[in-house]
Amino acid sequence: MEALSFSCGEEKRGAKRQLHNPIICAILSYMKLIAQAKLLPDDEQRAYLLQTLEQANALCNWLSEQAWQLKKFRRFDLQAACYYAARERSGLSAQMVIRCIAKVADAYTLDKRTQRSFKPHGAIAYDDRILSWQTNNQRVSIWSVGGRLNIPYQAGKRQLELLAYRQGETDLVYRKGVFYLLAVCDIPDPDERDVDAALGVDLGVTNIATTSDGDIYTSATIERNRRRYQRLRTQLQKCGTKPARRHLKKLAGRQRRFQKDVNHTISKRLVQTAERTNRGIALENLTHIRSRTRVRGKDERARHSNWSFAQLRQFIEYKARLAGIPVVLVDPKYTSQRCSACGHIERANRKSQSEFLCCVCGHTAHADVNAARNIARAAVIPPIVSETPAGVAPGTSPRL
Repeated sequence: MEALSFSCGEEKRGAKRQLHNPIICAILSYMKLIAQAKLLPDDEQRAYLLQTLEQANALCNWLSEQAWQLKKFRRFDLQAACYYAARERSGLSAQMVIRCIAKVADAYTLDKRTQRSFKPHGAIAYDDRILSWQTNNQRVSIWSVGGRLNIPYQAGKRQLELLAYRQGETDLVYRKGVFYLLAVCDIPDPDERDVDAALGVDLGVTNIATTSDGDIYTSATIERNRRRYQRLRTQLQKCGTKPARRHLKKLAGRQRRFQKDVNHTISKRLVQTAERTNRGIALENLTHIRSRTRVRGKDERARHSNWSFAQLRQFIEYKARLAGIPVVLVDPKYTSQRCSACGHIERANRKSQSEFLCCVCGHTAHADVNAARNIARAAVIPPIVSETPAGVAPGTSPRL
Protein backbone atom coordinates (compact mmCIF):
# COMPACT_ATOMS: atom_id res chain seq x y z
CA MET A 1 0.00 0.00 0.00
CA GLU A 2 1.34 3.36 -0.97
CA ALA A 3 0.55 6.51 0.92
CA LEU A 4 -1.61 9.32 -0.35
CA SER A 5 0.41 12.10 1.25
CA PHE A 6 3.75 13.44 0.19
CA SER A 7 6.06 16.32 1.02
CA CYS A 8 9.15 17.89 -0.45
CA GLY A 9 12.20 19.78 0.67
CA GLU A 10 13.36 17.12 3.14
CA GLU A 11 16.74 15.40 3.24
CA LYS A 12 17.91 12.27 5.01
CA ARG A 13 19.60 12.42 8.38
CA GLY A 14 22.98 11.56 6.88
CA ALA A 15 23.04 14.96 5.20
CA LYS A 16 21.28 16.86 7.96
CA ARG A 17 24.06 19.38 8.28
CA GLN A 18 23.72 20.38 4.61
CA LEU A 19 20.02 21.15 5.03
CA HIS A 20 20.83 24.33 6.95
CA ASN A 21 21.94 25.80 3.63
CA PRO A 22 18.88 27.23 1.77
CA ILE A 23 20.50 26.59 -1.63
CA ILE A 24 20.75 22.85 -0.95
CA CYS A 25 17.19 22.79 0.42
CA ALA A 26 15.89 24.28 -2.82
CA ILE A 27 17.59 21.61 -4.93
CA LEU A 28 16.94 18.41 -2.93
CA SER A 29 13.37 17.17 -2.86
CA TYR A 30 11.79 14.03 -1.44
CA MET A 31 8.34 12.51 -1.41
CA LYS A 32 7.02 10.57 1.57
CA LEU A 33 5.36 7.23 0.84
CA ILE A 34 4.30 4.41 3.15
CA ALA A 35 5.56 0.85 2.69
CA GLN A 36 3.34 -1.81 4.24
CA ALA A 37 4.68 -5.14 5.48
CA LYS A 38 2.69 -7.98 7.02
CA LEU A 39 4.13 -9.42 10.22
CA LEU A 40 4.17 -13.22 10.65
CA PRO A 41 4.50 -13.76 14.43
CA ASP A 42 4.08 -17.11 16.17
CA ASP A 43 1.45 -17.51 18.91
CA GLU A 44 3.77 -16.34 21.71
CA GLN A 45 4.99 -13.32 19.76
CA ARG A 46 1.43 -12.44 18.80
CA ALA A 47 0.38 -12.46 22.47
CA TYR A 48 3.30 -10.18 23.40
CA LEU A 49 2.45 -7.73 20.57
CA LEU A 50 -1.19 -7.55 21.65
CA GLN A 51 -0.15 -6.97 25.25
CA THR A 52 2.23 -4.22 24.12
CA LEU A 53 -0.56 -2.46 22.20
CA GLU A 54 -2.92 -2.70 25.18
CA GLN A 55 -0.41 -1.38 27.73
CA ALA A 56 0.78 1.41 25.45
CA ASN A 57 -2.75 2.61 24.68
CA ALA A 58 -3.73 2.34 28.35
CA LEU A 59 -0.80 4.65 29.10
CA CYS A 60 -1.93 6.99 26.32
CA ASN A 61 -5.37 7.24 27.95
CA TRP A 62 -3.78 8.07 31.32
CA LEU A 63 -1.50 10.65 29.68
CA SER A 64 -4.52 12.15 27.92
CA GLU A 65 -6.27 12.56 31.29
CA GLN A 66 -3.19 14.26 32.72
CA ALA A 67 -2.88 16.55 29.72
CA TRP A 68 -6.56 17.48 30.01
CA GLN A 69 -6.36 18.20 33.73
CA LEU A 70 -3.06 20.08 33.59
CA LYS A 71 -3.87 21.80 30.28
CA LYS A 72 -0.45 20.82 29.00
CA PHE A 73 -0.86 19.65 25.42
CA ARG A 74 2.58 20.32 23.99
CA ARG A 75 4.85 17.30 23.83
CA PHE A 76 7.74 18.66 25.87
CA ASP A 77 5.47 20.17 28.52
CA LEU A 78 3.61 16.88 28.91
CA GLN A 79 6.88 14.94 29.01
CA ALA A 80 8.31 17.18 31.74
CA ALA A 81 5.16 16.79 33.83
CA CYS A 82 4.41 13.08 33.41
CA TYR A 83 7.45 11.13 32.20
CA TYR A 84 8.63 9.61 35.48
CA ALA A 85 5.12 8.81 36.69
CA ALA A 86 4.38 7.20 33.32
CA ARG A 87 7.47 5.01 33.61
CA GLU A 88 6.47 3.82 37.08
CA ARG A 89 2.83 3.01 36.31
CA SER A 90 3.24 1.46 32.84
CA GLY A 91 6.31 -0.77 33.01
CA LEU A 92 7.10 0.19 29.40
CA SER A 93 10.57 1.05 28.15
CA ALA A 94 11.77 4.64 28.23
CA GLN A 95 11.55 5.06 24.48
CA MET A 96 8.07 3.56 24.27
CA VAL A 97 6.90 6.00 26.94
CA ILE A 98 8.35 8.84 24.84
CA ARG A 99 6.44 7.54 21.80
CA CYS A 100 3.20 7.39 23.82
CA ILE A 101 3.68 10.99 24.97
CA ALA A 102 4.23 12.03 21.35
CA LYS A 103 1.05 10.18 20.29
CA VAL A 104 -1.05 12.01 22.87
CA ALA A 105 0.46 15.38 21.99
CA ASP A 106 -0.20 14.78 18.29
CA ALA A 107 -3.82 13.87 19.06
CA TYR A 108 -4.32 17.26 20.71
CA THR A 109 -2.62 19.22 17.93
CA LEU A 110 -5.76 19.81 15.86
CA ASP A 111 -8.36 20.04 18.61
CA LYS A 112 -7.93 20.83 22.29
CA ARG A 113 -11.66 21.19 23.03
CA THR A 114 -12.30 17.48 23.58
CA GLN A 115 -10.44 15.02 25.78
CA ARG A 116 -8.84 12.34 23.64
CA SER A 117 -9.22 8.61 24.20
CA PHE A 118 -7.47 5.68 22.54
CA LYS A 119 -8.67 2.21 21.60
CA PRO A 120 -6.93 -0.77 23.28
CA HIS A 121 -5.53 -2.02 19.96
CA GLY A 122 -4.84 1.35 18.35
CA ALA A 123 -1.66 1.77 16.31
CA ILE A 124 1.56 2.80 18.06
CA ALA A 125 4.71 4.30 16.58
CA TYR A 126 8.21 2.83 16.79
CA ASP A 127 11.48 4.57 16.02
CA ASP A 128 14.89 3.11 15.18
CA ARG A 129 15.78 2.65 18.85
CA ILE A 130 13.02 0.10 19.45
CA LEU A 131 12.59 -1.39 15.97
CA SER A 132 15.17 -2.38 13.38
CA TRP A 133 14.67 -3.82 9.90
CA GLN A 134 16.70 -6.75 8.58
CA THR A 135 15.97 -6.45 4.86
CA ASN A 136 18.43 -9.18 3.82
CA ASN A 137 16.34 -11.95 5.45
CA GLN A 138 13.02 -10.05 5.77
CA ARG A 139 12.81 -9.95 9.56
CA VAL A 140 12.34 -7.19 12.11
CA SER A 141 13.61 -6.83 15.65
CA ILE A 142 10.82 -5.13 17.58
CA TRP A 143 10.51 -4.21 21.26
CA SER A 144 7.60 -5.65 23.23
CA VAL A 145 6.64 -6.12 26.87
CA GLY A 146 8.18 -9.60 26.54
CA GLY A 147 11.51 -8.23 25.37
CA ARG A 148 12.90 -7.99 21.86
CA LEU A 149 11.10 -10.14 19.29
CA ASN A 150 12.62 -11.26 16.00
CA ILE A 151 9.68 -11.66 13.62
CA PRO A 152 9.60 -12.44 9.88
CA TYR A 153 7.58 -10.17 7.62
CA GLN A 154 6.01 -10.47 4.19
CA ALA A 155 5.91 -7.73 1.55
CA GLY A 156 5.42 -7.42 -2.19
CA LYS A 157 8.07 -6.40 -4.68
CA ARG A 158 6.96 -2.77 -4.73
CA GLN A 159 6.95 -2.55 -0.92
CA LEU A 160 10.46 -4.03 -0.72
CA GLU A 161 11.68 -1.41 -3.20
CA LEU A 162 10.19 1.34 -1.03
CA LEU A 163 11.80 -0.07 2.13
CA ALA A 164 15.21 0.68 0.65
CA TYR A 165 14.34 4.37 1.27
CA ARG A 166 12.89 3.86 4.76
CA GLN A 167 13.41 6.84 7.03
CA GLY A 168 11.82 7.82 10.33
CA GLU A 169 9.04 6.14 12.27
CA THR A 170 7.23 2.85 11.71
CA ASP A 171 3.68 2.23 12.91
CA LEU A 172 2.56 -1.11 14.33
CA VAL A 173 -1.05 -1.65 13.21
CA TYR A 174 -3.45 -4.42 14.26
CA ARG A 175 -6.24 -4.86 11.75
CA LYS A 176 -8.74 -7.72 11.61
CA GLY A 177 -6.48 -10.11 13.46
CA VAL A 178 -3.34 -9.33 11.42
CA PHE A 179 -0.30 -7.22 12.39
CA TYR A 180 1.17 -4.78 9.87
CA LEU A 181 4.15 -2.44 9.90
CA LEU A 182 3.74 0.87 8.06
CA ALA A 183 7.14 2.42 7.39
CA VAL A 184 7.75 6.00 6.24
CA CYS A 185 9.97 6.11 3.14
CA ASP A 186 11.62 9.21 1.64
CA ILE A 187 11.66 8.72 -2.14
CA PRO A 188 13.90 11.14 -4.09
CA ASP A 189 12.05 13.02 -6.81
CA PRO A 190 13.15 12.26 -10.37
CA ASP A 191 13.95 15.10 -12.74
CA GLU A 192 10.77 16.60 -14.14
CA ARG A 193 10.23 15.97 -17.85
CA ASP A 194 10.39 18.82 -20.34
CA VAL A 195 6.94 18.70 -21.95
CA ASP A 196 5.06 21.19 -24.12
CA ALA A 197 1.57 19.65 -24.18
CA ALA A 198 -0.89 18.22 -21.69
CA LEU A 199 -3.23 15.28 -21.46
CA GLY A 200 -6.54 16.79 -20.40
CA VAL A 201 -8.59 14.81 -17.87
CA ASP A 202 -12.23 15.59 -17.12
CA LEU A 203 -13.44 14.16 -13.79
CA GLY A 204 -17.09 13.33 -13.21
CA VAL A 205 -19.68 11.19 -11.46
CA THR A 206 -21.06 9.24 -14.43
CA ASN A 207 -17.63 8.89 -16.02
CA ILE A 208 -14.88 8.90 -13.40
CA ALA A 209 -12.27 10.19 -15.83
CA THR A 210 -12.32 11.11 -19.52
CA THR A 211 -9.18 12.07 -21.42
CA SER A 212 -8.64 14.44 -24.32
CA ASP A 213 -7.56 11.38 -26.34
CA GLY A 214 -11.10 10.02 -26.06
CA ASP A 215 -10.52 7.36 -23.38
CA ILE A 216 -13.50 7.06 -21.02
CA TYR A 217 -13.36 5.38 -17.59
CA THR A 218 -16.96 4.84 -16.57
CA SER A 219 -18.24 4.58 -13.01
CA ALA A 220 -20.77 1.85 -13.93
CA THR A 221 -18.90 -0.88 -12.03
CA ILE A 222 -18.48 1.27 -8.92
CA GLU A 223 -22.14 2.32 -9.01
CA ARG A 224 -23.28 -1.28 -9.43
CA ASN A 225 -21.17 -2.32 -6.45
CA ARG A 226 -22.45 0.61 -4.38
CA ARG A 227 -26.09 -0.29 -5.03
CA ARG A 228 -25.46 -3.96 -4.30
CA TYR A 229 -23.75 -3.32 -0.97
CA GLN A 230 -26.36 -0.72 -0.02
CA ARG A 231 -29.21 -3.18 -0.60
CA LEU A 232 -27.37 -5.89 1.32
CA ARG A 233 -26.63 -3.57 4.27
CA THR A 234 -30.25 -2.45 4.40
CA GLN A 235 -31.51 -6.04 4.47
CA LEU A 236 -29.04 -7.08 7.17
CA GLN A 237 -29.83 -4.04 9.32
CA LYS A 238 -33.55 -4.82 9.12
CA CYS A 239 -32.85 -8.44 10.08
CA GLY A 240 -30.93 -7.44 13.21
CA THR A 241 -29.89 -10.97 14.20
CA LYS A 242 -26.45 -11.87 15.50
CA PRO A 243 -25.39 -13.57 12.21
CA ALA A 244 -26.63 -10.47 10.33
CA ARG A 245 -24.51 -8.17 12.51
CA ARG A 246 -21.55 -10.49 11.98
CA HIS A 247 -22.10 -10.30 8.21
CA LEU A 248 -22.34 -6.50 8.39
CA LYS A 249 -18.99 -6.37 10.16
CA LYS A 250 -17.50 -8.57 7.47
CA LEU A 251 -18.78 -6.21 4.75
CA ALA A 252 -17.30 -3.11 6.43
CA GLY A 253 -14.94 -1.23 4.10
CA ARG A 254 -15.34 -3.61 1.17
CA GLN A 255 -16.89 -1.03 -1.15
CA ARG A 256 -14.32 1.59 -0.13
CA ARG A 257 -11.44 -0.79 -0.88
CA PHE A 258 -12.91 -1.69 -4.26
CA GLN A 259 -13.29 1.97 -5.20
CA LYS A 260 -9.75 2.70 -4.06
CA ASP A 261 -8.44 -0.10 -6.28
CA VAL A 262 -10.34 1.34 -9.27
CA ASN A 263 -8.84 4.80 -8.63
CA HIS A 264 -5.37 3.28 -8.40
CA THR A 265 -5.90 1.52 -11.74
CA ILE A 266 -7.22 4.63 -13.51
CA SER A 267 -4.47 6.91 -12.16
CA LYS A 268 -1.80 4.40 -13.19
CA ARG A 269 -3.14 4.23 -16.76
CA LEU A 270 -3.38 8.01 -17.04
CA VAL A 271 0.21 8.48 -15.88
CA GLN A 272 1.43 5.73 -18.22
CA THR A 273 -0.33 7.43 -21.16
CA ALA A 274 1.23 10.81 -20.31
CA GLU A 275 4.64 9.20 -19.86
CA ARG A 276 4.44 7.30 -23.14
CA THR A 277 3.42 10.42 -25.12
CA ASN A 278 5.71 12.80 -23.20
CA ARG A 279 2.92 15.08 -21.99
CA GLY A 280 1.95 16.64 -18.71
CA ILE A 281 -1.44 16.05 -17.09
CA ALA A 282 -4.11 18.74 -16.78
CA LEU A 283 -6.86 18.31 -14.18
CA GLU A 284 -9.83 20.41 -13.13
CA ASN A 285 -9.45 22.19 -9.83
CA LEU A 286 -12.57 20.77 -8.13
CA THR A 287 -11.82 22.01 -4.61
CA HIS A 288 -15.10 22.66 -2.72
CA ILE A 289 -17.10 21.29 -5.69
CA ARG A 290 -19.66 19.64 -3.39
CA SER A 291 -20.52 22.93 -1.72
CA ARG A 292 -20.90 24.66 -5.10
CA THR A 293 -23.29 22.16 -6.68
CA ARG A 294 -26.90 21.22 -6.00
CA VAL A 295 -27.98 17.61 -6.18
CA ARG A 296 -31.62 16.57 -6.11
CA GLY A 297 -33.00 13.21 -5.10
CA LYS A 298 -31.84 10.64 -2.58
CA ASP A 299 -30.16 8.42 -5.17
CA GLU A 300 -28.27 11.29 -6.82
CA ARG A 301 -27.09 12.55 -3.42
CA ALA A 302 -25.74 9.06 -2.65
CA ARG A 303 -23.87 8.94 -5.97
CA HIS A 304 -22.50 12.44 -5.49
CA SER A 305 -21.31 11.78 -1.93
CA ASN A 306 -19.69 8.55 -3.11
CA TRP A 307 -17.64 10.45 -5.72
CA SER A 308 -13.99 10.15 -4.65
CA PHE A 309 -12.47 12.73 -7.01
CA ALA A 310 -10.05 14.02 -4.35
CA GLN A 311 -8.59 10.54 -3.84
CA LEU A 312 -8.20 10.03 -7.61
CA ARG A 313 -6.50 13.42 -7.93
CA GLN A 314 -4.06 12.54 -5.14
CA PHE A 315 -3.24 9.21 -6.77
CA ILE A 316 -2.62 10.92 -10.11
CA GLU A 317 -0.43 13.60 -8.53
CA TYR A 318 1.88 11.31 -6.59
CA LYS A 319 2.20 8.74 -9.41
CA ALA A 320 2.96 11.53 -11.87
CA ARG A 321 5.51 13.00 -9.51
CA LEU A 322 7.28 9.64 -9.27
CA ALA A 323 7.43 9.55 -13.08
CA GLY A 324 8.64 13.16 -13.37
CA ILE A 325 5.44 14.31 -15.09
CA PRO A 326 4.09 17.80 -14.27
CA VAL A 327 0.46 18.08 -13.16
CA VAL A 328 -1.42 21.34 -13.78
CA LEU A 329 -4.75 22.37 -12.24
CA VAL A 330 -7.17 24.21 -14.52
CA ASP A 331 -10.19 26.37 -13.65
CA PRO A 332 -13.22 24.20 -14.56
CA LYS A 333 -15.37 27.22 -15.42
CA TYR A 334 -17.15 26.79 -18.78
CA THR A 335 -15.10 23.73 -19.77
CA SER A 336 -18.32 21.76 -20.32
CA GLN A 337 -20.00 24.60 -22.31
CA ARG A 338 -17.09 25.71 -24.51
CA CYS A 339 -16.68 24.23 -27.99
CA SER A 340 -13.23 22.67 -28.31
CA ALA A 341 -13.25 23.43 -32.06
CA CYS A 342 -14.32 27.11 -32.30
CA GLY A 343 -14.30 28.23 -28.65
CA HIS A 344 -17.96 29.33 -28.56
CA ILE A 345 -19.43 29.22 -25.04
CA GLU A 346 -23.14 28.58 -24.59
CA ARG A 347 -25.15 26.42 -22.18
CA ALA A 348 -27.22 25.11 -25.07
CA ASN A 349 -24.09 23.47 -26.53
CA ARG A 350 -24.44 20.75 -23.89
CA LYS A 351 -27.40 18.78 -25.22
CA SER A 352 -27.27 16.06 -22.57
CA GLN A 353 -24.92 14.41 -20.11
CA SER A 354 -23.02 12.70 -22.95
CA GLU A 355 -23.78 14.81 -26.04
CA PHE A 356 -22.13 18.05 -27.13
CA LEU A 357 -23.25 19.98 -30.22
CA CYS A 358 -21.90 23.46 -30.88
CA CYS A 359 -24.69 25.91 -31.80
CA VAL A 360 -22.29 27.95 -33.99
CA CYS A 361 -19.94 25.62 -35.89
CA GLY A 362 -21.89 22.38 -35.53
CA HIS A 363 -18.98 20.51 -33.92
CA THR A 364 -20.20 17.35 -32.21
CA ALA A 365 -18.41 15.14 -29.70
CA HIS A 366 -18.87 13.25 -26.47
CA ALA A 367 -19.49 15.98 -23.88
CA ASP A 368 -16.80 14.75 -21.47
CA VAL A 369 -14.22 14.34 -24.27
CA ASN A 370 -14.96 17.90 -25.42
CA ALA A 371 -14.46 19.15 -21.84
CA ALA A 372 -11.19 17.21 -21.51
CA ARG A 373 -9.87 18.85 -24.70
CA ASN A 374 -10.73 22.28 -23.31
CA ILE A 375 -8.88 21.39 -20.11
CA ALA A 376 -5.83 20.30 -22.12
CA ARG A 377 -5.78 23.57 -24.06
CA ALA A 378 -6.24 25.69 -20.95
CA ALA A 379 -3.25 24.08 -19.24
CA VAL A 380 -0.08 26.12 -19.07
CA ILE A 381 2.86 23.76 -18.53
CA PRO A 382 5.53 25.56 -16.44
CA PRO A 383 8.91 25.64 -18.20
CA ILE A 384 11.81 23.58 -16.85
CA VAL A 385 14.28 26.09 -15.40
CA SER A 386 17.84 25.54 -14.37
CA GLU A 387 18.31 24.54 -10.75
CA THR A 388 21.52 26.54 -10.58
CA PRO A 389 20.95 29.23 -7.91
CA ALA A 390 21.00 32.88 -8.90
CA GLY A 391 24.43 34.43 -8.84
CA VAL A 392 26.22 31.13 -9.44
CA ALA A 393 27.84 30.52 -12.79
CA PRO A 394 26.66 27.37 -14.63
CA GLY A 395 28.98 24.44 -14.16
CA THR A 396 30.24 25.68 -10.81
CA SER A 397 29.24 24.73 -7.28
CA PRO A 398 27.89 27.27 -4.78
CA ARG A 399 30.01 28.08 -1.77
CA LEU A 400 28.66 26.42 1.34
